[in-house]
Amino acid sequence: MRPGLTPWDFSDRSAASLSRQATIAESLGYESFWLPESHFIADAIPDPLMLLAAVAAGTGRLRLGTTSYLVPLRNPLQAAEQVAVLDRLSNGRVILGVGRGYASAMLRAFDVAPREKRARFERNLDMMMSAWRGEAVHAGEGGEAVVLDPLPVQKPHPPVWVAAFGPKALAQAGRLGLPYLASPMETLENLKANLRLHEEAAEAAGHDRVADRPIMRTAFLGHRRREVDALKARLEAAGRPRRDDRAAVDDWAIVGDRGFVAAKLDEYREALGVTHMVVTRLRIGGIDEERLRESVAEIAELF
Repeated sequence: MRPGLTPWDFSDRSAASLSRQATIAESLGYESFWLPESHFIADAIPDPLMLLAAVAAGTGRLRLGTTSYLVPLRNPLQAAEQVAVLDRLSNGRVILGVGRGYASAMLRAFDVAPREKRARFERNLDMMMSAWRGEAVHAGEGGEAVVLDPLPVQKPHPPVWVAAFGPKALAQAGRLGLPYLASPMETLENLKANLRLHEEAAEAAGHDRVADRPIMRTAFLGHRRREVDALKARLEAAGRPRRDDRAAVDDWAIVGDRGFVAAKLDEYREALGVTHMVVTRLRIGGIDEERLRESVAEIAELF
């Protein structure tokens, strides 16, 4: 199971801060570094590729990932160009996690009708993949065919993983034959059901078994029982998975001492066949940055 990581400190999203965290992650043995995309909220990250370009300059091996690059919002040829540039800049280190977006207000702000997001997602992604392969692509009605330059370093294109939640999105990811990138806010039982649905859709579409099984998990390794219990209580108060408001924290997060965290990693590997785990930050404030960094380092040792 390959370890990935989101920044543990989002309070400072400067190039210096993100590069520092990524460099530490690389030195600890993490293989990938991930950023989400968000719009029109506090502390939004509207352009993760730009921030990952800063990370690329300070690292040498670390894969650069997006957890939810929102394909329907973009001109597909421009998006293909920007991803290709980052892949060139980093010498072939991009993993593109793609999504559709779920907030209706955000979609409408980008002139995307919510009911059209899945069709637009698939159409745009198909055009992007064709462009990455060096094929001539027709851009718009009556437009002349164009060929992308530069092309990505990775052939035929960087790995594309699909962030998905509901049954329709999971079925679409399976039908496209692309890996399903699981949210950190899904219980273990939900993940089992989601992977079955995704696998069935891929098989029905004639695809071989999708080899990559990446998931994101909120994780923290604590030393004292009081610290662990307090963190779990705060996570529970902050919000449970949307589809199961009775779920305990242990059903969707990995927070405990060294033995507990090690056992949970083994459980996810054995129960789900997880190939990549992205350790995501605690979505609550008030924890010392040094303490977060210690947890990240100790979790790395368990991989």
